[in-house]
Amino acid sequence: MKRSNRLVLLIGIFLALVAFVLIIASMGGGIGGTVTASASSAPTTTKVVVAVADIDLGATITADVVATKDVAIADKPADSYSDTSFVIGQVARMKVTNGQLINSKVINGGGDISTIETPAGFVAMAVQVDQVTGVGTIIKPGDFVDVISGFTADKVPVVLPDPSAAPGTYSYLSVDPGLYNHTTVKVLSQGLQVLGTLLPATAAPADTASPAPDAGTTLNGQQQIVILAVPMQDAEVIKFSQIDGSISLVLRSSKDCTTKPSDGQTYCPVITTTGITLRRLVDDRGVLPPAVVQIIEPTPYPGTVPVQSPKP
Repeated sequence: MKRSNRLVLLIGIFLALVAFVLIIASMGGGIGGTVTASASSAPTTTKVVVAVADIDLGATITADVVATKDVAIADKPADSYSDTSFVIGQVARMKVTNGQLINSKVINGGGDISTIETPAGFVAMAVQVDQVTGVGTIIKPGDFVDVISGFTADKVPVVLPDPSAAPGTYSYLSVDPGLYNHTTVKVLSQGLQVLGTLLPATAAPADTASPAPDAGTTLNGQQQIVILAVPMQDAEVIKFSQIDGSISLVLRSSKDCTTKPSDGQTYCPVITTTGITLRRLVDDRGVLPPAVVQIIEPTPYPGTVPVQSPKP
């Protein structure tokens, strides 16, 4: 009786061992194997957006010039993009070569200027503007701008031909400057491409946990250096206006301009303008000129003066 009990017990132990072995086999090598399989299934790569063709400065990024590629998660730059939808339709703020990573600097610009690539047939010229004359100092590399000049006061003297001058000679008469408005405004250069910009350095906040202030969102009189691709003749014109007048930059739509100069001079369509003086504002825009006001003064003494009769 005791022997039969032992036999039953041994058979039960044997069956339990067989079941345990089968379970281990079905789990792929035991507990260690399960952990290994789980670890191997974790992703080790991620995607980043790269250029698959050269992209010019100022060009709008399209779907055919970008793609994604896999990189190790540890090698993914913090300022990169994981999907092409984040960059398609954006303007390239620097020249990009085939295979180059598309990062926030390509899309947003910024950073120190170490080199400037001047297009053939142009010269690079720096102009200084502020938040009023430079579109809020938010102009970025790759933008297209026009330069407008303004002159006033003694910089634009008014003279008239001398009617008593001998035939074949030229003589002019000075005119009382108080009789004329001397201000004149004109577009000097159109469709100039911005090669780079410089803004004042912003001091880091004392508390590193606090975010740095956004200098582009406040009215603080900030100034900006804008480096333009300019034809040589236009560089002379702009320099003259900087010395004797003032200049402003106006921002063109990138949709109207190309990344290659259409006529060797400008990147945008040339818009014909008349220039503006007070006379043109009056004649063309209906601005009312100052009018002479006549004041009727009383009759001077000893003229006839009404006499008041005494009361009865």
